[in-house]
Amino acid sequence: MASNGSTTVGHPITCKAAIVWGPSEPLVIQEVRVDPPKRLEVRMKVLYTSICHTDLSAWKGENESQCAYPRILGHEAAGVVESVGEGVEDLKPGDHVVPIFTGECGSCSYCKSDMTNLCGDFRVNPLKSTMVGDGKTRFSAAGPTGGDPVPVYHFLNTSTFSEYTVLDSACVVKINPNAPLERMCLLSCGISTGVGAAWNTANVTEGSTVAIFGLGAVGLAVAEGSRLRGASKIIGVDINPDKFAKGEEMGITDFINSKECNKPVNQVIKEMTNGGVDYSFECAGNLDVLREAFISTHDGWGRTIVLGIHPTPRMLPLHPMELFDGRRITGCVFGDFKGKSQLPDIVDKCMKGEIKINFDGFITHELPFEEINQAFQLLEEGKSLRCLLHL
Repeated sequence: MASNGSTTVGHPITCKAAIVWGPSEPLVIQEVRVDPPKRLEVRMKVLYTSICHTDLSAWKGENESQCAYPRILGHEAAGVVESVGEGVEDLKPGDHVVPIFTGECGSCSYCKSDMTNLCGDFRVNPLKSTMVGDGKTRFSAAGPTGGDPVPVYHFLNTSTFSEYTVLDSACVVKINPNAPLERMCLLSCGISTGVGAAWNTANVTEGSTVAIFGLGAVGLAVAEGSRLRGASKIIGVDINPDKFAKGEEMGITDFINSKECNKPVNQVIKEMTNGGVDYSFECAGNLDVLREAFISTHDGWGRTIVLGIHPTPRMLPLHPMELFDGRRITGCVFGDFKGKSQLPDIVDKCMKGEIKINFDGFITHELPFEEINQAFQLLEEGKSLRCLLHL
């Protein structure tokens, strides 16, 4: 594997990557060719990456329409720029960066609007598996039985389960070079999504009440964001009691194990909060849970934020007339942060101590990249929040 940027610029790089060749098949660590970046693209050396439930869902092939094989998954990472393509002016080799799965070009009508963090061309799209510029991949590798190299597909604009990856420059964020990359890795997805949902989407206020359904990394990041905003009661709902200790560390004040309730969870929450919480967050990707989250909020002003990934073809379990009770429901992508515009400031404030996010609390395991299959197993069994892989 080449490691000196000056000798690799403009040339293909051969490195190690974890390739998934079919649904639920063990990831294969093998050599992959990574082509140089083309116009408005960046080639990044990945130093740290971690596994999210979205990676787990894609690995299992839970949504057939989104399946593409062979593929390099991964979207939560941190590293340094190895080289840039023509037209890239805001990044240079050696910059410390984090990839973002929903990009920001900065020039389209979406990016110029303060009403959305989506981008016209580079927003998250689980159906997309090639580069925007030419519709081709930048990866190729030999098949499981050898033979000529075949194209290897991209994932969520990022594909970070590789020692090197190529991304659109709109999906690469330059951050403070003094920030610890092994912690900043979590800003690529989990922490930004959860904390941002509390701060930007819901705008949790001091003294308010919150219920979080699903205490994975995103749910606990919501708790962290709500704690930092001064919420008076943060209720965590999950079926795994092992998550409760970690939840308390992140600011959760009350716990409900929905398996042990002798009445609907929404009734339990209403009794605890004099009619319902101000904000609920659905982080489980389950429509039945989503309904409980929605009707757990207080009529008149309750707001539900949808964060879970829902592979089911079922539609929302709500009747339109229920919205006339004053409850509102909305989705959230990447915590409604504009990645390239806002993440650098978040990192700087963390470095100055102005924002005190408990990054270390989310990293429950650390493993070498070669043990990525064990990391997937830990997440699937509910034993890890984030397993940090060292490349």
